[in-house]
Amino acid sequence: MNGEPLLNDWLEILRQQTETGDRMSRDVPSMLDDPEISEAQVRALFSALETQADFVEKLRMALEKFGHDFPIIEAAERLEDRYADLAASAAEKLKDMRG
Repeated sequence: MNGEPLLNDWLEILRQQTETGDRMSRDVPSMLDDPEISEAQVRALFSALETQADFVEKLRMALEKFGHDFPIIEAAERLEDRYADLAASAAEKLKDMRG
């Protein structure tokens, strides 16, 4: 091995990221709807979601590089889109907060 993660490692990372994405899809809307949320909290949430979207994009590119089947690549693309949508929701909330 030359230090490259094993095929199963990539799939396990995708599985874990998908679980996290599912949880975030449930939690983020209620967080953003909370009237007590501060602008700093929304900024931090946006940053974290952007970081996740970037990570999943890199994961998708790695999956493509190592020749995974199209359904696996599609799952990574959907997850990437989910994080981008959640980040857009946070950005919209920031825009609304700033008037």
